[in-house]
Amino acid sequence: MKRVAVLLLLLLSLTIAVPAFARGSHSSGSHSRAARGVAWNKHGRIKRSSAAKHAFERQHPCPSTGKTSGRCPGYVVDHVRPLECGGADAPSNMQWQTIAEGKAKDKTEGLCR
Repeated sequence: MKRVAVLLLLLLSLTIAVPAFARGSHSSGSHSRAARGVAWNKHGRIKRSSAAKHAFERQHPCPSTGKTSGRCPGYVVDHVRPLECGGADAPSNMQWQTIAEGKAKDKTEGLCR
């Protein structure tokens, strides 16, 4: 009887733990699956609107080249308020950042305030 109870507890814990691990595992640890109302791509990352990014680039030319489209060497487009913290995927919530600033910000983005 004890063996059956232990076996049932083990099976129950596995049925809870395995799906939770599969949903929440992310190699960098910087993104949280807890973000509600956010679309995710097949790689476990938040989907971003390319149309919103292009609109931002048209309104705010690249700091290094002055161009309104294409590559911007040394800079990335970043969300002021992260999407996983409820920020809008809109040009009004975007900014240019140096690559170093973007990497530093990415390390703390999982901590929504």
